[in-house]
Amino acid sequence: MLVIDDTIVSDDLAEVKFVCNLKKCKGACCIEGDAGAPLLEEEIAELEDGIDEIKVYMTEKGIRVIEEMGVFEYDMFGEFVTPLINGRECAFVNFTDGIAWCAVEKAFEEGKIKFRKPVSCHLYPVRITINKTHVAVNYHQWDICRYALVQGKRENVPLYRFLKEPLIRRFGKAWYEKLEKAIAGGKDKETGI
Repeated sequence: MLVIDDTIVSDDLAEVKFVCNLKKCKGACCIEGDAGAPLLEEEIAELEDGIDEIKVYMTEKGIRVIEEMGVFEYDMFGEFVTPLINGRECAFVNFTDGIAWCAVEKAFEEGKIKFRKPVSCHLYPVRITINKTHVAVNYHQWDICRYALVQGKRENVPLYRFLKEPLIRRFGKAWYEKLEKAIAGGKDKETGI
């Protein structure tokens, strides 16, 4: 484990090789699981502000869910998450050629909104857990990502490099540079220095 500022980072970020392979997994992380994607409180406002632009890219079922429930719901722990269609797929998902994609991200890519998508989605398969004293940054191993592991090994891309952009988005460039330095330099894993 690495300690960087107030974060505890799993060694998996350096050791696991990972590159998403949407042609193989079909975007399963958007349609599998027992809860929606975790949301930060400030992301709810972003979704509410852009919902009219986002709806253009959503399915009819997703739009109905959002109109009935709003842009978020609570998981079993009382945390904010995206709503689900039939308790399974994210309300913001759409499909092209059988591959799931995010309506929020599509609206962003088309220049309709400034919010890319929930940072938890951008970071996946990394999950963030916030405790009283630190923030834990962990790899969430899930069978649906097995093709990403194969692709990552083939291309020799460690998880922290694959997730450079979302890690910087969440923690900042200075934090990411400390992570790179700690990993590359084989520094003291307890201090990250």
